Amino acid sequence: MSVDLSSFSWTREPAGCALAADGALEVTTRPHTDLWQRTYYHFRNDTAPVLQTETDERFLSFTVHCDFSQARHRFDQCGIVVYLDSENWLKASVEYEDGVIAHLGSVVTNGGWSDWATTEVGADVREMWYRLSRREDDFRVECSRDGERFSQMRVCHLAAGAGRIRFGVYAASPEDSSFTARFDGFDLGPCAWAAHDGQAPDADWDA
Repeated sequence: MSVDLSSFSWTREPAGCALAADGALEVTTRPHTDLWQRTYYHFRNDTAPVLQTETDERFLSFTVHCDFSQARHRFDQCGIVVYLDSENWLKASVEYEDGVIAHLGSVVTNGGWSDWATTEVGADVREMWYRLSRREDDFRVECSRDGERFSQMRVCHLAAGAGRIRFGVYAASPEDSSFTARFDGFDLGPCAWAAHDGQAPDADWDA
């Protein structure tokens, strides 16, 4: 199902935002914008603009194509996000590094502590599809180079992720830089993450 972007709103606005002639959403970042909480670096950054919609639907999949070919500076990034508040969120993106490599990864933040699961990819990777699936307060993030074959990046839990959530896209430039990210191919539909069919839940598991 196509997505009506009029239902989306900003948590912090970017330097610029417009719809291109081909229908893509173009978002221009501000310098020194990022999302991170505490872990390892000991700083707390809660400055990235995120464009999101809200839902009570407990089972869904949200897909978007991200083009970051204009990124030229270390840590420039854009991707998919579930931003609940400053201390509870997840994001997935490719971060530009040095013209040789980039980092495809995801960050999950629970209770004000972030992790980062990442793998190196070539700097020639300049676009990526992401699919976010929700099963109640558990989430799966996948990526794809062609929008057809998706590979799992991670399965995670958001402690504050039950009930109504917000999800969408973000773009950020943590250092002294700015670039324009493009988002298209928005799709929202039934959960593409099938229920687990292996080991049964523990008897005392609270469903």
